[in-house]
Amino acid sequence: MPSADRHKILVVDDEAAMREVLEIRLPPWGFEVATAADGAEARRLAESLDPELVISDVVLPDVSGLELLRWLKAGDEQRPVILMTAYGSVDAAVEAMKGGAEDFLTKPLDYSKLRTILTAVLESVALESVALGSAEESAEPGREPLGLGPLVGSSKPMRALYRLIELLAENEASAILTGESGTGKELVGRTIHDLSPRPGPFIALNAAAIPEGITESELFGHEKGAFTGATSRRAGCFELADGGTLFLDELAEMPMALQPKLLRVLEDGRVRRVGGSSEKGFDVRVLAATNREPERAVEEGRLREDLYYRLNVFTVEVPPLRQRTSDLPQLARHFLRQFNRKHRDRRHDARVKDITSEALELLGRYGWPGNVRELRNVMERAVILARRGKIAPRHLPAQVKKPGGGVASSIELPPRVSLAEAERILILETLERVGQNKAEAARRLGLDVKTIRNRLKAYAARA
Repeated sequence: MPSADRHKILVVDDEAAMREVLEIRLPPWGFEVATAADGAEARRLAESLDPELVISDVVLPDVSGLELLRWLKAGDEQRPVILMTAYGSVDAAVEAMKGGAEDFLTKPLDYSKLRTILTAVLESVALESVALGSAEESAEPGREPLGLGPLVGSSKPMRALYRLIELLAENEASAILTGESGTGKELVGRTIHDLSPRPGPFIALNAAAIPEGITESELFGHEKGAFTGATSRRAGCFELADGGTLFLDELAEMPMALQPKLLRVLEDGRVRRVGGSSEKGFDVRVLAATNREPERAVEEGRLREDLYYRLNVFTVEVPPLRQRTSDLPQLARHFLRQFNRKHRDRRHDARVKDITSEALELLGRYGWPGNVRELRNVMERAVILARRGKIAPRHLPAQVKKPGGGVASSIELPPRVSLAEAERILILETLERVGQNKAEAARRLGLDVKTIRNRLKAYAARA
């Protein structure tokens, strides 16, 4: 008779020997085990027994383990599923992670590792239940939040992201990070690098922030006298990142004329400085990022298809803040501690103690078009205004307190405004909302970055 504190687990495998082994090994670890030989039996038992966890082989007689995973997640998104296979590959592991699998194991199983994974999964489920059950959380403001390296959050989307980061840190494959502006794509790239065995530096280059004429020099370097203003020899990003990781942000905004040169360098593993006559080899892992859908950027002619496929060994989707609102209390308190240190009033030793439940509720209702970057700015403003005590609703900006604020909020134009003035207001207001990110502002307005830059130059000239 199973005790009340034992966890129900369903094992799905068409090999009787594997089912029997797990039936023997799992009970001493605190599990009540049910087994199924195929997908149909697994579905029936999942509905009748409602197991807390499922371990399934990828290859089943009637359905694939990935199909079973999708069915299980459709019925209960929170139920952890672990997949196992005798034919392990990184591609299969990534597909499993994208489908929501907690982990992916290869046979023969490492039972010590399996036990560690099962323990961690149960702890994560318990932690998530606590986080979702209380907006105030059980954590004090001074306690470090759950996360991975500099990344903060324990929500389901973030835990899935952490597992993919750890997987990518173990290999040398290129990847494209996608996600809205302000979600933290560069931070994710830096975390992949920090967890990897690469001893070299992490070098980041934002293609949208560099004037088009010098992007090639920034990437590949230049020799003295290569062009007007090249007064000395300069190493490019590939040379600077040798032995480490190069993070190419806003890849879809890179000039089209430069993209075939970048592709050649990636294929050859050698780089020639602008104005140089010899090539130099390098050992660099490349991670790229874009806030556009890369497939759409290819269709629109902004991104070369061959470059996209060369870099897109894996795609890492960084979730927007509105899809992980259970992380808001952790993130808010993380920034509170950060800005307490930055803006501390040493004369009075004043510091903000916490954030009220009313303020947290407003943060949870807001749509966060600027994502974590916008939350960071909101919290810095609130810490400066509050100075001591707790952050209250009065310390939050108007757009956060406005009902329906965020993604759906519109930009108001004054009456009888000219078309040129309306365009100016829309561009400047959009830039303000996305933290002055020109590429994201261009995406939201349906313009290209060059147009945004030209308009800003014109506004500055008239000022």
